[in-house]
Amino acid sequence: MANNNEVRATAKYVRMAPRKVRMVVDQIRNKSVEKALEVLQFSPRAAAEPVAKTLRSAVANAENNNGLRADSLVIKYAYVDEGPTLKRIRPRAKGSASRINKRTSHITIVVAPGKEA
Repeated sequence: MANNNEVRATAKYVRMAPRKVRMVVDQIRNKSVEKALEVLQFSPRAAAEPVAKTLRSAVANAENNNGLRADSLVIKYAYVDEGPTLKRIRPRAKGSASRINKRTSHITIVVAPGKEA
């Protein structure tokens, strides 16, 4: 996976459930960077903001560290892994308690020069 022209960016410990973030990431996979940013800009989902930030970071890494042009980049890999879960407790009836899982995500986006798939 570590080709010379592939550039990655990772956002760790994003306070959103991975299942919800994956819905957004699935929409931009294998698209050109311009098209993906356009999709994210008009997406109604809250997860679109951290995904767009991560994508912009990957593009900046490609331009500054590898000397690649932003208009030729395509999203090669985009995936969301589960981060640590914050466990909280909510009081319930008759002195019992129920568990609330506040999930976190690790968003990884890899861009590479090429044609849109």
